[in-house]
Amino acid sequence: MLKVVLFGEKKGISATFIPKEKMEALHSPKETVLVTGGGGYFGHRLGCTLHKFGVNVILFDVQKPVQEVPEGVKFIQGDVRCLAEVEDAFTDVSCVFHTASYGMSGREQLQRSLIEEVNVTGTENVIQACLNKGIPRLVYTSTFNVVFGGQVIKNGDESLPYLPLNLHPDHYSRTKSLAELKVLKANNAELKNKEGWLRTCALRPAGIYGPGEQRHLPRVVRYIENGLFQFVYGDPKSLVEFVHVDNLVSAHILASEGLKSEKNHIAAGQPYFISDGMPINNFEFFRPLVEGLGYKFPTIRLPLFLVYLFAFITEWVHFLVSPVYNFQPLLTRTEVYKTGVTHYFSMEKAKRELGFQPLQFTLKEVVEWFQSRGHGKHFRRVEKSYFIWDIIFIFLLVLVLLSWLPAVVGVYL
Repeated sequence: MLKVVLFGEKKGISATFIPKEKMEALHSPKETVLVTGGGGYFGHRLGCTLHKFGVNVILFDVQKPVQEVPEGVKFIQGDVRCLAEVEDAFTDVSCVFHTASYGMSGREQLQRSLIEEVNVTGTENVIQACLNKGIPRLVYTSTFNVVFGGQVIKNGDESLPYLPLNLHPDHYSRTKSLAELKVLKANNAELKNKEGWLRTCALRPAGIYGPGEQRHLPRVVRYIENGLFQFVYGDPKSLVEFVHVDNLVSAHILASEGLKSEKNHIAAGQPYFISDGMPINNFEFFRPLVEGLGYKFPTIRLPLFLVYLFAFITEWVHFLVSPVYNFQPLLTRTEVYKTGVTHYFSMEKAKRELGFQPLQFTLKEVVEWFQSRGHGKHFRRVEKSYFIWDIIFIFLLVLVLLSWLPAVVGVYL
C-alpha cells in the first residue's frame, strides 16, 4: 500500500491509503476527468487531489471556486441545467464526477423549482452528455437521505429500499433519490458514436466536514458566535455519522477505478454508503468546535418534537413571506431529523468492493481554520445585523400565528 498525503493537508497529516497500482493508473497522461460542481468545497478538493496525482482535471460549475484553482487545472463556467453547455465541457473526458447539487441545507431546501432543475434535470443532462460524448465512467455523489426520512436506522446497508418519495420531508432528498435512480439505471447504456458502455455508480456520503467547508460549518459557527447555540435536542444516545472531505475524496477515486475493466467493473450499477465509520451523537461531534472557539457547550436539552414543530412553523412562515423576505431558517424539518434521529450505515460493501479504508480525523484542523480567520470568543468577530433580525422576524411571526390559530380552530369547531 502506498501512503499518500492529499492536497491541502498540513504536513504530516495522512488523508488516505490508495493502492500503488491505482496510483499508477491515475498518473496516466491519457486520463482526463471532469468534476461537475467543481466550484464547490468538495468538488474543488476532489479535482485538486486528482491534479496532484497527475490527472488532467476540468472543474465545471455555474460559479467560480472561492478557493484558488491550481495551475494546470482547467475551469469551465457552465450550468448543468443547460445540455449544450454540459456537452461542450465534456469533450475528450474519460470520467465524470457528478457532485453538483442544490438545496442541501438552510433556505436553499425551500426553493423547490431550482432544486428540481439542478438535481434532476441537471443529472439527466450529465447522463445524456456522457452517452453523446462517449464517456465510459460516471461517479455520482448522492446522499444518505435516499433511504432516510426520519426513521431510526442502525448499521443499515445498501439492501435497504429507497424511501418512498412521498415520505421525504424535503425536496432535496426527494430529488437526490430520483437522480440516483437515473444514474444507476443508466449503467450499461450503450455509448453513442463510440464502442462501449457507460458504467455508473453512486456514493452516499454522510455530512461532510473539513477545514474550509463553506456550507454547514460557517452556519454552525455563526449560531455559536451570535449566542443562539443555547440548547441541544433529542435523545443524548442518538447517533449519526460524518465524513471528512479527504475520506470522501478517497472513496470517489476508488469508485472511479472500480468502474474500469481492469477491476471487472465491480462498482458498476452499485450504490455505496461512505462515512468516517464512527457513529457519534450529533452535538457531541460539534463539542470540540464549540469549546475550541472558547464557548460554553449548552446544558439545556429540548425534546425533539418541540424543535421539529418550531422547524415546521418556520418553513410555513418562509413559504408565506419568502417572495418579500427570504430569511434564513434557524432549522428545517430535515435538519432536525438528520441531527436528532439515529441513522448510521455499514461500509462493509465499500471496503470489500472498493478497498475503501477511512482514516480518523478530529475537528482540530477545523477549529484552527476558523481561528486563523478571526473567529472565536476572544476575537469577538460577530456579524449579527441581518441574522439577528431574521430571528426576531421569525419569532414575531410565530407569535402572531400561534395567537391566530385558536380563533381559526374555534370557527371550525
